[in-house]
Amino acid sequence: MEEMRIYWELSSNIYFLLNRFLIGYWLCRFARPFMENKRASVYAGAAYFAIMQILYMVPFELNNFTVYGAGMLLSFLVMCWKDRRNYRQKIFISTAFFSLRWLSAYMTNIISQKLYMLLLYHPYMIQRPVLQFIAYNSTEILHLFLWSAILKVSVSAIIRAYIYKREELTIKEMLILIMPCVAEMLEYGILLYYRNFIQTEDSENPLIYDALAFLHYGISIFIIVITTVLFQNIRARQEEKLQNELLVMQVENVKKHIEQVEELYRNIRSLRHDMANHVLTLERLYTAEKTEEAIAYSRDLQKTLAQITGDIKSGNPVTDVILQEWKHEAEKKEILFQSEFYYPTDSNINAFDISVILNNALQNAVENTKNDGTGYISVLSWRRKNVYMIEIKNSFAQMLQWDERNDFPITSKEKSDSHGYGLGNIRRIAEKYTGDMDIILKDKEFCLSIMLIIEE
Repeated sequence: MEEMRIYWELSSNIYFLLNRFLIGYWLCRFARPFMENKRASVYAGAAYFAIMQILYMVPFELNNFTVYGAGMLLSFLVMCWKDRRNYRQKIFISTAFFSLRWLSAYMTNIISQKLYMLLLYHPYMIQRPVLQFIAYNSTEILHLFLWSAILKVSVSAIIRAYIYKREELTIKEMLILIMPCVAEMLEYGILLYYRNFIQTEDSENPLIYDALAFLHYGISIFIIVITTVLFQNIRARQEEKLQNELLVMQVENVKKHIEQVEELYRNIRSLRHDMANHVLTLERLYTAEKTEEAIAYSRDLQKTLAQITGDIKSGNPVTDVILQEWKHEAEKKEILFQSEFYYPTDSNINAFDISVILNNALQNAVENTKNDGTGYISVLSWRRKNVYMIEIKNSFAQMLQWDERNDFPITSKEKSDSHGYGLGNIRRIAEKYTGDMDIILKDKEFCLSIMLIIEE
């Protein structure tokens, strides 16, 4: 009998060890996709496992909420320590996992307790300690399997649904996500208290209560998951709306550039109309040997011509206007602007598509280059047979975070603006011409390369 008692105690300790290990494991799996530093999730899971083992061995009894709350708080602090960003999202991770862990555990507890009553406390099993021990361990293994399966399904569903894992949450967004978790935990506490009250008053736990509690816990998990899904769907629709707004803005930009080109041609026609008079004036000045006046007049004429036509000649009036406009914006911020861009006139590439690429890329370059007098922007293009390359570089001393969904840098701008979607539009243009784009950050320089394939 003493030997069986040792086996029971050993089996119980192994079960609790596996239970805490699985919780730490699933916490690590849940947090990992959200972490820039992947090790942070491992440390969080290990910290949870360690604190739970320590609290399990304390000589006095602690409330379950206190114990598991301490474990989740420690894991949250470890995540913040090892991955110092997006703290509101980590609050959601901790709160959601804490809720899912409790709800899934008590769903399986209801099943396990019914099996205990049917197997372990049956007179036949009581008279056979070995069979009772085997039944206990089988029930515990089934409990761990079912609990882990429910937790796996719910955690995996949230990970799949949560698309924008690297983007910062606002306070309002965080509250939207965690309120169902908090509400379900409170309801769980109320149901648990009611269950204990029933056991105290009636000395038994009605089957109808357990069935309703099981259903409620399952619905609670579904609500937490579906809230995340709906939230991310709303975010996706917002992203689509902002991309459409950006496309409208780009169309308006092209219209503006076309108007500027038309104005340019009007000015050129006006200048050509007066050119005969300018030439005649220069001839008279040289004939009268007024060389200095002729040179000054010629310089004024050149300056006027440069103001009208600009000093950038790319081979297309639309790209001329765009490059000239962004050069002017860069120079206002004391940023050196250099352009060796040439438009492939004898190709199937549309000027509208090139304008989308240049506008988006140069806007990002101007906005992310320091205006302290040392910043620079370089625009370069070249053609090798049917491959047309555009390369835009700018000085860049910041740190970038990357979105794993599309391999783009994550914008630090507010979502209310139409920023942050330019790279996506550039890639779509590149793919239209069977090409692609690449981003390299090296030696404090941001380099955007776009490859387009020209049809021959």
